[in-house]
Amino acid sequence: MPINDPEKSENMRKSIRVYSGSSNRPLAQKIAEYLGVELSGLTLKQFANGEIYARYDETVRGADVFLIQSVAGGNVNDMLMELLIATDAAKRASARSITAVITHYGYARQDRKAKSRDPISAKLVANMITAAGADRVLTMDLHAAQIQGFFDIPLDHLLGNPTFVDYYLAKFPETEYNHDDFVVVSPDVGSVGRARAFAAKVHMGLAIVDKRRQKANVCEVMNVIGDVKGKTCILFDDMVDTAGSLCNAAKALTEQGAKEVYACATHGVLSGPAYDRIEESPIKEMVFLNTIPEVRNTPSGKLKFLDVSHVFARAIEHVHGGTSIADLF
Repeated sequence: MPINDPEKSENMRKSIRVYSGSSNRPLAQKIAEYLGVELSGLTLKQFANGEIYARYDETVRGADVFLIQSVAGGNVNDMLMELLIATDAAKRASARSITAVITHYGYARQDRKAKSRDPISAKLVANMITAAGADRVLTMDLHAAQIQGFFDIPLDHLLGNPTFVDYYLAKFPETEYNHDDFVVVSPDVGSVGRARAFAAKVHMGLAIVDKRRQKANVCEVMNVIGDVKGKTCILFDDMVDTAGSLCNAAKALTEQGAKEVYACATHGVLSGPAYDRIEESPIKEMVFLNTIPEVRNTPSGKLKFLDVSHVFARAIEHVHGGTSIADLF
């Protein structure tokens, strides 16, 4: 529920400033509404040669600035530069504190040297955000939890798990469905931890799809570990890019006798052929959180987006008030 205490809302309006980059203004607007503040003005534009310019439309001197941006989309690099430049502008305008609310942390997949001469771009981006002047980062479902350690500033790592738990327990209540007939499936070995935590909360079994990735965005499903025959499967992952892995996993599950296949993931990057692949796959419903904006009029009618503005808003309230965010988990 939005903040209804008039005195609390007035105090918050005096010192808090919520701004949005151009990547996810619908979510930023909902967060501001939940907090009971206006989404403040931030002018963003590009020069003829593509350089990005950012300027705050009002004073931020002495204010707690919360800059909301999703580092995603077809122009992901522009979204990152917007975040960096707007952060620098706030620092030079004497903001008391700057929190980068990164609803989707781009470059998170490049978190280690998998092969010789690979970059660790997730660490590079962390350094850039810190150097730009951010005092804190607030994000959700990093691709790898250890990315938190790439930052030398505080980072609050929110989880999409509770939102999915609420959704699926409402969709398949235990009073009407036998959860022994359901299985949560990790689409790869790397996602087993988050899938296991989700399965425990919805009281369902666990299975794993073993795959071998030949190159980036191309994978081959090898084997299904666990019993899925005659069961309803819920594929659970942190992000979907081209949807190749997810759709191959769904196909493997149906070949192993799965009754139905549902899927959910926090971040819907949805690049290239993702929409067509999901539409043509055995997946009955594909659920995302709105950390990346929903694309309207997509080729697929299977997509559903759950709102997490209240989660970010409550986290911002805790950060602003200096209180624990433990109740969000």
